[in-house]
Amino acid sequence: MARASPTLRPFDEIPGPRALPLIGTLYKYLPFIGEYDFKKMHKNGAAKYAKYGPLVREEIVVGEPIVWVFRPEDIAEVFKADTGHYPERRSHRALFKYRKDRSNLYNTGGLLPTNGFDWWRLRKEFQKTLSKSQNLVGYLPDTDHAITKFTKICEQNKTTDALPLLSRLFLELTCLVAFDLKINTFSEHEIRGNSMSSKLIDAAFTTNSAILRLDNGPRLWRFFDTPLYRKLSKAQSYMEKIAIQMISEKMKKLQKSDQLDKKSLLQSYLCNPYLDYKDIVGMACDMLLAGIDTTTYSSAFALYHLARNPEAQKKVQAEAMRLIKQEDTLVTESILKEAVYTKAVIKETFRLNPISIGVGRILQMDVALNGFHVQKGTNVVTQNQISCRLPEYFDNPDSFIPERWTRKIGQNEKSGIHPYLVLPFGHGPRSCIARRLAEQNMQILLLRICRRLKFDWTGGELDVESVLINKPNAPINLTFHPHRT
Repeated sequence: MARASPTLRPFDEIPGPRALPLIGTLYKYLPFIGEYDFKKMHKNGAAKYAKYGPLVREEIVVGEPIVWVFRPEDIAEVFKADTGHYPERRSHRALFKYRKDRSNLYNTGGLLPTNGFDWWRLRKEFQKTLSKSQNLVGYLPDTDHAITKFTKICEQNKTTDALPLLSRLFLELTCLVAFDLKINTFSEHEIRGNSMSSKLIDAAFTTNSAILRLDNGPRLWRFFDTPLYRKLSKAQSYMEKIAIQMISEKMKKLQKSDQLDKKSLLQSYLCNPYLDYKDIVGMACDMLLAGIDTTTYSSAFALYHLARNPEAQKKVQAEAMRLIKQEDTLVTESILKEAVYTKAVIKETFRLNPISIGVGRILQMDVALNGFHVQKGTNVVTQNQISCRLPEYFDNPDSFIPERWTRKIGQNEKSGIHPYLVLPFGHGPRSCIARRLAEQNMQILLLRICRRLKFDWTGGELDVESVLINKPNAPINLTFHPHRT
C-alpha cells in the first residue's frame, strides 16, 4: 500500500459503514433488517453523506473497497486521474462474464464493461460515426416523423401511463438510427406481449435490473449459474439473437449494393475495416441495451417535471410554436440550436434526475480527496445525484427551475454552478458515446409534444428506483389535452 502524504490522512481513516469479516457491509443491504437498499441508491448516498461526510469508504464486497465521492472539487480530482488512453471502471462484471464465455459471438465484453486496450480500440472506431454532427442531422427526418406519430398516440390515449409508450418510442428510434430498420412498435401486432419489441423491452429492463445486484452481491455466479444470472443470460440471449438477425439482414443488403440510400450506424460499422463481425455483434447488443431504458426514463422525468410545473411547460410550448411554425414543419438542426429553453429543461431534469447516481472510476494514480490519501487502483464512485440536491451548491435544490441554465442564475448560486456537479452522461473518454443523439431525441420529443398537447400530472410525488440506472418508481400518469386554438 502506498504511504499517505504527511499532510494527508491515510486511506484507512476514511469514515464509512463498518465491514464485517466474510460479508463486508452486505448485511446492511439485507431486506427488512438492513439500513440500506440496492433499489434506493440515492437514499443510501444521502444517508451516508449525512452520517459520514463528503467522502465515504465502504466494502460491500470484502476486499474491494469503494470510495463514495460527494464534493465537486473531489469529483474533479477523480477525473484528473484519468491519465492515458484507458480510463477504467468496475461495473457490469456479470455481463462481461456472459460475453467472454461466448467467444464464438463476442471478441470482448463490449463497450460497457470492458477496460484497457480492448475498450479503447472499440471506442475509437465506434465514436467516429456518432461524433459527426452531419451524421446525427441525417437522422432528423425519420426521428421527427416517429415522434410526431407518438404525440398523436398520446392525444388519442388522453390519460395514460406514458412509460410503456416511451419505451416503445425509443426502441423504434434506436432501431431506426442503429439498424435503419422500422419495426413499427405501436402497430397492433407489436403492441402484444409476445412480440419482438415487447420482448426486447423486457430483455433490456431485465438486464439493467440484474446487473447492480449481481455486481454487489456475493458473486456466486462466478462459480455456477445462479437464478439471477440465468435471468440475465436469458435476456441477453434474446437481445443478441435479434441483433444478429438485424446484422444479417443489413449484410445481405450490402452484398447487393455497396451504397444504400441511407447509411445507418450498422452500415458504417460493417464497412469499417478495423471492426470485425464479433465487435459489431457486441455493439449492436449494447445499442439495444442502452438505447431503450436510459432515454425512456430521462424523458419520463422531463415530462413529469413539466406536468408539475405548468409555467415551464408553457415556456416550452411558446418556444415550440415560435420555432415550428406549422404542424408539418420539419424539425431541423437550426431549430434545435435555437431551442434554448427546451435545452434548459433537459439540463434541469438531469440535475434532479440523472441517468445514474454518478460515475465510477478505478484510479490510475494516487489522489488527495477531502484531505485523505486515496491510492492508485481504488474503486471510486461519484455521488452527483446527491450533490445536485444539496443547498451548498444550489438555491432551492429540490425545485425544478430551468432558468438556472438560461438567465445565468448560476452566478447567484452560492459560488456558481461547479462544472463537475451535473454529469448525466459521465465525463471524458468514457462518457456516453451516444450523448448527442440522446439529447437530440429528447429535444425533439419535448418540442413536439408541448407544441401539440398540454399535459397534467395525475400521480403522486415521483421518486426513483435504482436498477443500475434510475427508473421512475411509479407510473408516469399523465392526462393529455389538445391546446385550445
